[in-house]
Amino acid sequence: MSNLIFHNPRCSKSRETLQLLKDRGVQVDIVEYLDHPPSVDDLRAACAGLGLAPTAIIRAKESLFKELGLSLDDARSDEEWLQILHDNPKLIERPIVKVGEQYALGRPPENVLVIL
Repeated sequence: MSNLIFHNPRCSKSRETLQLLKDRGVQVDIVEYLDHPPSVDDLRAACAGLGLAPTAIIRAKESLFKELGLSLDDARSDEEWLQILHDNPKLIERPIVKVGEQYALGRPPENVLVIL
């Protein structure tokens, strides 16, 4: 899979990003990450490609984040945060797009234009 989108069809930004890709003729494998959570390795690669720490792709305002008793100030390693994201994919910021070897976070959807 060289091109992919970690997609949530219920998310308007994710749908808009997918449509933007389609409108530009970019074929992507759609990974509905809530049903098929990315592996820790996939999340690590996405963070590296985005140039972001795992905490930067966490939806900290998600109610599940609070329910789990998490805080972005927690003294956790990147590996621990990656495992939390894998175990709780609802916390992953969306959508994450990979085209070739480049990544972009589709918030806003136009962010993906830099990797096309």
